[in-house]
Order: sequence, then structure tokens, then C-alpha cells
Amino acid sequence: MSTIKERDRQVIWHPYTAMKAWPEAIAIVKGEGVYLIDENDNWYIDAISSWWVNLHGHAHPYLAQRVSEQIALLEHCMFAGFTHEPAVRLAERLLEILPEGLKKVFYSDNGSTAVEVAIKMALQYWTNKGIKKNKLLALQNAYHGDTFGAMAVSGRSVFTEAFTDFLFEVDFIPFPDKQDSSYSLATLERLLQNGDVAAFIVEPLVQGSAGMQMYDADTLELYFSLCRKYGTLIIADEVMTGFGRTGPLFACDYIHTHPDIICLSKGLTGGAMPMGVTATTQDIFDAFYDDDKLKMLYHGHSYTANPTICAAALASLDLLLQDSCTENRKRIIKAHAAFAASISNHPAVADIRQMGTIIAIEIATETPSYHNSLRDVMYRFFLSKKIIMRPLGNIIYILPPYCISDEELDYIYRSITELLGSL
Repeated sequence: MSTIKERDRQVIWHPYTAMKAWPEAIAIVKGEGVYLIDENDNWYIDAISSWWVNLHGHAHPYLAQRVSEQIALLEHCMFAGFTHEPAVRLAERLLEILPEGLKKVFYSDNGSTAVEVAIKMALQYWTNKGIKKNKLLALQNAYHGDTFGAMAVSGRSVFTEAFTDFLFEVDFIPFPDKQDSSYSLATLERLLQNGDVAAFIVEPLVQGSAGMQMYDADTLELYFSLCRKYGTLIIADEVMTGFGRTGPLFACDYIHTHPDIICLSKGLTGGAMPMGVTATTQDIFDAFYDDDKLKMLYHGHSYTANPTICAAALASLDLLLQDSCTENRKRIIKAHAAFAASISNHPAVADIRQMGTIIAIEIATETPSYHNSLRDVMYRFFLSKKIIMRPLGNIIYILPPYCISDEELDYIYRSITELLGSL
């Protein structure tokens, strides 16, 4: 009888995978806490939360219970002209914890669509008001998703190269230098002064796919303050940073100036199901609230606000807001900091970056890039240690479920140290 892995090879095309180089996928049959278990009963520590989505551990019984209860009651209904308790309750609870000023929630399917919705809202907001502002600004090397609008506001890279001719023009702000962010800020202000910028979109504090590149909250505050000064909308893409990854519930909680639009996904459901949220201010909503149907937002998805997914998100929020989850994040942050200090002078380490529960180690190499051959060497090394890592070129990072134990963290740290010693 064929294995799952063998059957997969005949019928599946995997994401972000060079299928000729990686023709076989590891077949996972079960999850338990921080572990994923394959068809040969190998237990792997999921050190990156399965692409940053899992908050509380795999197959969490509370999430399973709430999803099961909801799907037995109402699995789905369309959301145009209809509503239901899980969607309303989730919106109410999200608005209670999101940065101040956000008043309305728009549901979609994933992080890319949450960004698409934000872009549409920002551009049409000005059109509905009869004001010509049609430019978008983004941060250099940004990543906001793989749909076309999201790609357009992402840095031009291997992710977008095949589609460059089809992407609309966006001005990119230089990434802020560690020692001096003045050039980045001056570039932003110069572009804002033209008066034609509809919105500035940014990953607050951490650029994930760019290699876990990090910048400080003071710079983010100045970015947002400049946008507010020149009447430009602020879009915060917290798809990765949301729900405690940077320490507080949201990266924007580090600063005083709040976004006009925030994009959420990944940890929103605790990793149980896909969902996107675009939350916005009353002012933006009011620009679409009109007798003229041409001013409505023409966007929607068949599975918008799916009640079963809403139930998963509500259950995840229950767990996230428990004191024990807060304490777990503090524990992970402290452990990361201690590990960073222990390897800071290692000759194989070019840089170490930490923001909350995220730690990134940049390996010294003459050719740092997403396609650095070192990536495959490191990936295989960690698999041999039964640790799931997905290096970003020469950069390895840990972004674990919050339930990870000190012992499991220590095992990952020891394995990284062993890798460094072999380079």
C-alpha cells in the first residue's frame, strides 16, 4: 500500500517549493502541543508555529470542542444580507483589544485578502470623498502577501519577479538603519508632501519574510505621526505580529499613534482555520455609507465570516487572554534573550535580532540571500534533529507556539549551537 508521501507526489503541488528539488513531503498524521507527528511516528517540534499561525499548540482540545459545537449548530451561511452570533461576537471582542479608534470589522479569508481589502478601502475612501489621492507607500523589502494588490505593495523580489510588469506602481521607503532612521523618515516626509498619497502600509516592527528584519517603536511612531500630519491613511499589517508575537497583543500597542486600518490573520484562529480581518475606523466606514450604491465596497468572499471559523477565533481569544498565556510569552521572551546573549560573540553569527517571542539568527556568509545554499543545509540539519525550521536564506528563527516548554526551547537552542559549531 502506498504511503501518504508517495501518493502526495503524484497529485500535489506544494506552496513555495521547488518541486523538482523537494519532490517528497513529510506526511503529518497528528498534532499534539508543539509537536507534529508523521506517518512513521517521528515527533517534530514545530519551532515556527507552522508558518506563524499556531498560538496554543496543535490539536488543542478547547479549540476542537468549540469548533465541533458550532459546526453542529450552523456550519455556514452567506454574509451578504445575513449575520450570526459568532461573527458579531468576534468583532465585538476584537474591537475591545485592538488599538484605539478601530470601530468596524470586515472579514475575509487570509492575510493576503485582508491586505487586498485594506488597499481597496484606502483607495476608494479618497475617491468617495472626491479627493484625488491614488498613490501607495510601503517599506522597502516588505512582504504583504501573494495576491496581486498585496504583491504590488511588497518589495520587488524573487516573490514578485515573474509578475513585475503587472503590478501597480508603489513608492518604497528605505528600511530604517539601526543607528539612524533619519533618511527613511525624510524620504517618507518628502513623498507625503506631494499630497497625493492615499495610504502608507507597513509591517509594524518586524518584517517577517524579509528575514525577520526589525526596527524600533520610536521609528514606527514617527512614521505614523508623519502620515497623520499630512493626512495619509495608515495601514498596519499585523498578520504576523498580531496576537502577542512581539510581546503585547499587537505591535502597534508599543506606540501612541494608531493606524486607520489594521490587517489580521495567522494567529487569529490559533492556527485552526484560515481567516482574515480588516478592521478600520468609523471615518473610513462612513465614506462608504451612502445612498449612492457606487460608493459601496465591492468586495466579498463565499466564506466571509464563516461561523465555524469565527468559533475557532473566539476560542483562541479565550486562551490568548488568559494570564497563563501572558506568562508563557514572558517566559519565552526571557529565554530567547538569554540564548541570544550566549551566542552573541559566536564567529558564525552575523547578527541576532529579537522582538518579543520572535528571535532571528543571521548566519555569517559571503552571499546573504533568500536562495543561499546554506538554507537547505540548515533545513536538513534541523529535520535530522526533529525540529521544524524554515530558514529565510541564511537566517534561522524561532517563532514557537506559546505552550512550548523550557526544556523544548533548550533543545532547540542546543541544536542551533551545534549547527553554529559545524559551520
